[in-house]
Amino acid sequence: MRLSRKSRKYQRRINRSKTIESLQSIANEVQVEYDSREITHTEAIVLGNQIQLRADSIDNTQLVYAISDRDTYRRLIEVYLDDGILTRTEQILLWDERRKLGISQESHDSLLASLIARYQKQNRPIHVQSMPLPRRDEEQPEE
Repeated sequence: MRLSRKSRKYQRRINRSKTIESLQSIANEVQVEYDSREITHTEAIVLGNQIQLRADSIDNTQLVYAISDRDTYRRLIEVYLDDGILTRTEQILLWDERRKLGISQESHDSLLASLIARYQKQNRPIHVQSMPLPRRDEEQPEE
């Protein structure tokens, strides 16, 4: 996709950023530009995804709030964790959404761990139901 001149400037700033705080500042500016219709939704998503990738290379334990596929996925996890339980069904739904958005297992694990840690700091108990292991059929007899 071809980005506008304004978006390419943001892209250069993202690539030069060295802190999570500077990336969050850029994400906020992109949000304002998007809200005022200065950049398109697609451009905002592309920039947000680049912000998330850059944030991972700086410090993957911190969250950056930006219009991005990962932020959409984070909000979905927050909805599922709101009651304090992440059920097996919700985990399957998350897997499907993760596949659609192109979110890696590592990103999922990092987001989930960050959100659980945040809720636990707020003294909110969180329980993640374990997924059953695939059943192993009885071993095939050797001939």
